[in-house]
Amino acid sequence: MKFTKMQGIGNDYVYVNCFQETVEDPSEAARKVSDRHFGIGSDGLILIKPSEKADFEMEMYNADGSQGAMCGNGIRCVAKYVYDYGLTDKTRISVDTKSGIKYLDLTVKNGRVAQVKVNMGKPEFHTENIPMKHKKEKVIREPLAVNQQVYEVTAVSMGNPHAVVFMDDVKGLDIKEIGPYFEKHEAFPEGVNTEFVRVLDEKTVEMRVWERGSGETLACGTGACAVAAACVMNGYTEEEVTVKLLGGDLKIFWDRKENTIYMTGPAEVVFDGTIEL
Repeated sequence: MKFTKMQGIGNDYVYVNCFQETVEDPSEAARKVSDRHFGIGSDGLILIKPSEKADFEMEMYNADGSQGAMCGNGIRCVAKYVYDYGLTDKTRISVDTKSGIKYLDLTVKNGRVAQVKVNMGKPEFHTENIPMKHKKEKVIREPLAVNQQVYEVTAVSMGNPHAVVFMDDVKGLDIKEIGPYFEKHEAFPEGVNTEFVRVLDEKTVEMRVWERGSGETLACGTGACAVAAACVMNGYTEEEVTVKLLGGDLKIFWDRKENTIYMTGPAEVVFDGTIEL
């Protein structure tokens, strides 16, 4: 199988051009290629496929083989791939995902995509649509007992479920200890991505993320969007915020009039190769 490894601020995936390649068992392939010792090494597998509803379809799988609905960093790399590898010459494209069609604007420099702005859609706060089991219709800084400790959680979906936790220190957090307890918490029937956030000022926050199916990653695009929405709902930041992740920065803007979140960030090719499946 021919592949291209790409990364968006350290959130790395193996990409396969399914206009040319066929992947018989994507879940098993994702587990194999993601292994950082015996495989290629990645946070998962993303298939770029033809679509009847959009310019392209993105099908993503986490490192454990589970299928994901959407990946903000991953979709920026899809945009770079289809332009740089000659599948399109358009600088505005649509990509179908499990959480709907996303629209992307490509910034091209010297014939290559340098940056991508993604229309990530609207944030969803209603618990039944996240989904989250809770007596309240919306969960904004509500207490949640996790592993015998109480955290204040803001729940939001960006096509996948997120639990945003604000704290004074994220650098010293033992995320490998607490992350799995959030991911498998009974309040989230489909699991949850958890963002641990420190507000630096009204325009800047820093976060670490524990992604369901992948563990801690260097970045999470939908997570950064969920964090920006949670910051605004809690009155911590303005509608435009820089989210500082382990892998780099993302610019997030929640257009309240449109009720649409826009994410802007880089996408890079690491290398091309082939692998026996």
